Amino acid sequence: MAKNKTADMPHYELLYIVSNKYSEEELRPILDQANKIIKDNGGAITSHEEWGKKRLAYPIEHFIYGYYNLIEFNIVSDKLAKINNELRLAKEIMRYQIVAKKIKSAAAVKKEKEIFAKIATKAAAQEKATEEKTRGKVDLEELDKKLDKILETDDLL
Repeated sequence: MAKNKTADMPHYELLYIVSNKYSEEELRPILDQANKIIKDNGGAITSHEEWGKKRLAYPIEHFIYGYYNLIEFNIVSDKLAKINNELRLAKEIMRYQIVAKKIKSAAAVKKEKEIFAKIATKAAAQEKATEEKTRGKVDLEELDKKLDKILETDDLL
């Protein structure tokens, strides 16, 4: 959720992947370059998360790992095409996606938390019920011994 949302500017989210051919030290200027692209076009960054090095779903340009980064920002819609073009031309960025993001109201966030709490409570209750079921089961070795005793008797009929 955005930290500093203004009412007059649309809110966007940019997720981009930087190739892992760069070291941690070389990564910092690339991240700064992506931030600079947004700021130079009049955008205001509200949140920036570095997700770190992760495995890609499929190889991109013969790389199987990449550095994932997420930026949330506010900018007028007219400048979005220019940001899109500059990111496409950046050789260091393998893939990116810009998505318009709807800001949740305080009431919506509260309702979502309540729903997550209910889900967690149900999951805990299910786990407890499953645990009780497994606790009540008879041990297989014990069951085998009982069956052997029954079968060893001459008086089956």
